[in-house]
Amino acid sequence: MQKYIDANPESGKKFYQDFHDKGKIVMLNLLKFREKADYKNLEQIKPDEAISGEQAYKLYIKKTLPELKKAGSQIIYYGKSNDFLIGPESEKWDAVLVIEHKSVMKFMEFAQNENYLKNAGHRTAGVKDSRLLPSTEIRNYT
Repeated sequence: MQKYIDANPESGKKFYQDFHDKGKIVMLNLLKFREKADYKNLEQIKPDEAISGEQAYKLYIKKTLPELKKAGSQIIYYGKSNDFLIGPESEKWDAVLVIEHKSVMKFMEFAQNENYLKNAGHRTAGVKDSRLLPSTEIRNYT
């Protein structure tokens, strides 16, 4: 089964084309953590003791939250997940994270920020699989 950790260049280009002029954007993250964080090739940020994937992800959030706030973004929700009420029984996620960004440009500034990039390895070490779904608000839904 294919795992998804990072965006590929094609999906990044399509994301920018589809959302760059839409204003505020909300990102739905579905996360599956490694049992034990894998810091292979990430020695410069590796904790002194072994930690779980979930602990590595929490470290990622803690270290990147200041950069997220500087970009005018905010975490709307972070919580544990379980089985789908509607969805495939075979797909299980450990956590759900919802982040609001002021715009695609602000998101891209955040994602390319040097301080963010220094700590993004904690996410890589902790996440076994993920999904990232950008969305914009539908204001006229009636």
